[in-house]
Amino acid sequence: MHVFVTGASGWIGSATVDELIAAGHRVTGLVRSDASAAAVTAAGATPLRGDLDDLDAIRRGASDADAVVHLANKHDWANPAASNAAERAAVVTIGTALVGTDRPFVVASGIAGLAQDRPAVETDVSPFSGPEAMRGGSENRALDFVDQGVRTVAARFAPTVHGVGDHGFIALITAAAKQHGVSAYVGEGTNSWSAVHRSDAARLVRLGLEQAPAGTRMHASAETAIPTRAIAEAIGEALGLPVTSVDPADAVAHFGFIGQFFAMEMAGSSAATQEFLGWEPTGPTLVEDIAAGAYAAAAAR
Repeated sequence: MHVFVTGASGWIGSATVDELIAAGHRVTGLVRSDASAAAVTAAGATPLRGDLDDLDAIRRGASDADAVVHLANKHDWANPAASNAAERAAVVTIGTALVGTDRPFVVASGIAGLAQDRPAVETDVSPFSGPEAMRGGSENRALDFVDQGVRTVAARFAPTVHGVGDHGFIALITAAAKQHGVSAYVGEGTNSWSAVHRSDAARLVRLGLEQAPAGTRMHASAETAIPTRAIAEAIGEALGLPVTSVDPADAVAHFGFIGQFFAMEMAGSSAATQEFLGWEPTGPTLVEDIAAGAYAAAAAR
């Protein structure tokens, strides 16, 4: 297949491009800069210049491809409304371009916020709907296109997609530990996060693109529920720092914006995903990655 990938030079996107090309697919990747274009070209894909605000480029990329993987997101934590609006507009543009084609459309989503009293499962319907919702309600909006002849598949990623070079949530928590001289968790640290290695996440995206039926919600979660205290202890062990609790009221002051998320329950099971797609995570665990020094660069900031 000829696959159009947004976010092609990003953390998950670059691994997905490698995975798709290794499986024999042809890839065109949306890129914002010369450096990103060079990286995508070096991976064996064709760059298409544009960003999430360039809906003409997105429409062209989707229309010219046999399938679309939408992974790009602004992640502007200072202006979430802008991120949400751009995400929704991109999803509507892609979905509209694919109407009536039965082409696959894998859209990135998340496990966060699906359930608070238990690990989220694939049958949980996202509570985020409408333009003002998290991610602009993009998962539900993308699934609306199923009834219009689009094979939409929601890829719900764990809150941490980890590995060497990760600059996401765990990197920020690690940097906060280095800054404060203690590795902290929030409250009792009994709330849990799910996790998946970057290579396993990319492989799941490919399998979903190739095999998943329209309307599928698949969970990129290799570890269902890791207590946040265990994450803090692993970071403390890796950095040689003491481990302590931070009062929930002080979480944002200590960690920055990530503090509000580190206090949340963000666990998710992938049992159904593994069964119907034959996906078996093989990458290292989050604690193994931390212990091996995957976040050493974050600690050096």
